[in-house]
Amino acid sequence: MKVKIRADSVEIEGYVNAIERASKPLMSRIGRFIERICTGAFKKALSRAEDVHILLNHDWNRDLGSLKQGNLQLEEDNIGLRAHAIITDPEVIEDARRGNLVGWSFGFKDRDVENATEDGLPLRKVRDLDLFEVS
Repeated sequence: MKVKIRADSVEIEGYVNAIERASKPLMSRIGRFIERICTGAFKKALSRAEDVHILLNHDWNRDLGSLKQGNLQLEEDNIGLRAHAIITDPEVIEDARRGNLVGWSFGFKDRDVENATEDGLPLRKVRDLDLFEVS
């Protein structure tokens, strides 16, 4: 993730998530699992999305902008979901100055999932999803 600090904003650029790469083990109410977002899942989601927001730490009370608001750009390329955002929130600018902006995450609902096993853990291959937010 690249972070450029300006006097009144922060420009953040990088990959929210790689495609075709297994996640670190994640926890759910049924135990540990691995997730892999398949090629094309983000493209499909973006083609259907009315809007995708950028939030601070998945907090809908800290909505920092969106595709419609024009300060967020998202695209799926051959690596994954690439984001470019310009944030004017003072707390985010201060976090950037302190070096506290270290990575991306995203909020979604799956639409098409294939279940398998990898390295002894359940694997969810997400073929299609609805993307609501990046954080």
